[in-house]
Amino acid sequence: MSANPKKTPLFDVHSGLGANLVDFAGYLMPLRYASETAEHAAVRTGAGLFDLSHMGEIFLSGPQAGAALDHALVGNLSPMAVGKARYTMICAPDGGVLDDLIVYRLADETWMVVANAANVAVVRDALVERAEGFEARVDDRSDAYALIALQGPKAQEILAGFTDAPLPELKYYAIFAAKVAGVDALLARTGYTGEDGFELFVDSGDAVALWRALAEVEGVVPCGLSSRDTLRLEAGMPLYGNELTAETSPYEAGLGRVVKLDKPGDFVGKAALAAQAQTPPGRTLVGLVARGRRAPRKGYQVVTSDGTPCGVVTSGAPSPTLGKPIAMAYVDSGVTETELAVDVRGRQEPVDVVTLPFYKRS
Repeated sequence: MSANPKKTPLFDVHSGLGANLVDFAGYLMPLRYASETAEHAAVRTGAGLFDLSHMGEIFLSGPQAGAALDHALVGNLSPMAVGKARYTMICAPDGGVLDDLIVYRLADETWMVVANAANVAVVRDALVERAEGFEARVDDRSDAYALIALQGPKAQEILAGFTDAPLPELKYYAIFAAKVAGVDALLARTGYTGEDGFELFVDSGDAVALWRALAEVEGVVPCGLSSRDTLRLEAGMPLYGNELTAETSPYEAGLGRVVKLDKPGDFVGKAALAAQAQTPPGRTLVGLVARGRRAPRKGYQVVTSDGTPCGVVTSGAPSPTLGKPIAMAYVDSGVTETELAVDVRGRQEPVDVVTLPFYKRS
């Protein structure tokens, strides 16, 4: 545990709900409230409410903010229209992933970069350094913002009861300003669960009022980190520190599409990434479905039919939706077997190799 873990603006709400609180990325966060399986099911069938206030919000503004982002990140951000969002990455000069990000264009000269909680300082410092020489200001406003996510097939119907904003016009990976339950919010249609849903960026002082308004709706279930992890795992979405690390290439992770080598100008990591793009990766991220009931977990070894080590599990858990244990793993690219095994505490458990994601909403 961190020496002095921080609390989100919703800490007292979580405590009042009896949440199991844990130190996550330096914040005391709800792991679960009661049943993580019930929380997972609520998001797949109705709506779940998440506190994501530990995430970082870093703003870039100025006449060359877009150009600075193009130089700092692997994506081609400057042509984005106002109100749009894009998934991208910030890489080291050697091509390793420092963090995966969502970038929102809020105005002609204003952009918001949302970073993973554990990497906020790394991303902020890198952006400050890489923006030197550009007419752009970097402003870390993470402590000023709270972030609440409403995820699930009923999210739009529920949110419509709290705002006059034209929610059907808000497309996937887009954002606009709106009033929600009387609170000024930046309302985005993004998410990390594989379901439709919205993320609401609000002033930290407005978080409790907004959470309580949404939580009072029948069927809205508060959800913690455990269900968030199984939801994103079913959807095949990477987690920084598991599937993505500073030692991982976007190409190994199957995310080479976010690297825009053909965009104008140079960017940090371009030379290394261009070389990687021309060379087949030595390992590939795959999905595994266990035949038995024992779940593969992070760090477990993957082996071939003759017991030869060929990979490692990056994330694994029982899947509430599929009713089977699932995992993501990096496997040596030369392995062609569709049936492998995972060493689960000294016992080889058979698994089938499948194409990601495990779950895709209809």
